[in-house]
Amino acid sequence: MTSLDTNVVVRLILGDDAKQAQAAERLVASGPCRVAATVLLECEWVLRAGYGLEAATIAASFRSLFELENIEAAEPTLITRALDAYAAGIDFADALHAKQRAPGETFATFDKALAKRAGKAGLADITLIPV
Repeated sequence: MTSLDTNVVVRLILGDDAKQAQAAERLVASGPCRVAATVLLECEWVLRAGYGLEAATIAASFRSLFELENIEAAEPTLITRALDAYAAGIDFADALHAKQRAPGETFATFDKALAKRAGKAGLADITLIPV
């Protein structure tokens, strides 16, 4: 099993550097590969801030990535749940953080926008800390 770095995943998604994209494709074709949640977190930032991609495009790209043969998520349930919340309008980092809670735990935040959107995105037990 090979764990993939952010730059490898970005090449697989964008193909913006032909040589690196081909090398990444060969690597994935050679055997099973895994992508950590932290790598996706960084990929989301790179794709959004560096390449100007919209959340819907990024979410679709991540889902397509995991449909490829030989690529799996290190934490598939977490990633699926975070992508669902992301697609519903929650920041990807916030979605990952909130979805890593243990059952019965609340997620405390000062982020009013997150607390407001949480219910629509399937994030229960988000607590806005009063100030």
